Amino acid sequence: MRGGTAGGVVAEGAGRAGAGTFVELRAVDPTVLQEMRYATAHTFVGTPVDGYRAPVCLLTRPAARALHRAQARLLRRGLSLKVYDCYRPQRAVDHFVRWARDPADQRMKAAFYPRVDKARLFADGYVAERSGHSRGSTVDVTLVRLPREPARPYVPGEPLVDCTAPREARFPDDSVDMGTAFDCFDPLSHTDDPRVRGAARANRDLLRGVLAAEGFVNLPEEWWHFTYRPEPFPDTYFDFPVEAVRSRPAPAWAR
Repeated sequence: MRGGTAGGVVAEGAGRAGAGTFVELRAVDPTVLQEMRYATAHTFVGTPVDGYRAPVCLLTRPAARALHRAQARLLRRGLSLKVYDCYRPQRAVDHFVRWARDPADQRMKAAFYPRVDKARLFADGYVAERSGHSRGSTVDVTLVRLPREPARPYVPGEPLVDCTAPREARFPDDSVDMGTAFDCFDPLSHTDDPRVRGAARANRDLLRGVLAAEGFVNLPEEWWHFTYRPEPFPDTYFDFPVEAVRSRPAPAWAR
């Protein structure tokens, strides 16, 4: 879901001012690949999303350290994690809500929700007024086989391709086959959808298993969505913008 449990406290700047409460993932593990989609126009709203001032993955320190441990295990198998989204400010979620309530804006439907009526996005749980991402311990993530050939960037206005199409027909992504593209609003994105078989099924199971071993819980409706538990801020939804926090070498335990 693009949202999550309602309620809680929206905090403007507590995460950024919290003396290391939030960290840049690159400072913890620079080997984790990053394709921060919401800082670009390659989104289901068709524009960069409010609050993303830089393509930076911010997370609570425990979640970042857990991703580092998972990455170490995957690198030994010739694989890498790639994050699409990490901490998400409340203003970004508000952007999603405004977009979902505008029935006239269907510009990205063919790629991100080709088989879902936009009027159903709230009722079907694809969009909500709160997101676990805003609590700082949730990531949208996939697997990439190494060595990789980075995919070409999305060009706004180019022809759109159904996110449920076979991997070779979808928009090119250096991710392994996961059965659908990222942010595909469709039941095929449900982690255990029985129609997803073969390599895509194995890849979903591998991603879930490696992350579960480090404390991440998958959202069953989205194969890419994982939350580290216990969350440091289970009831707080932060709203500081996504931007660089600091540049510093990885600590000794992360090298």
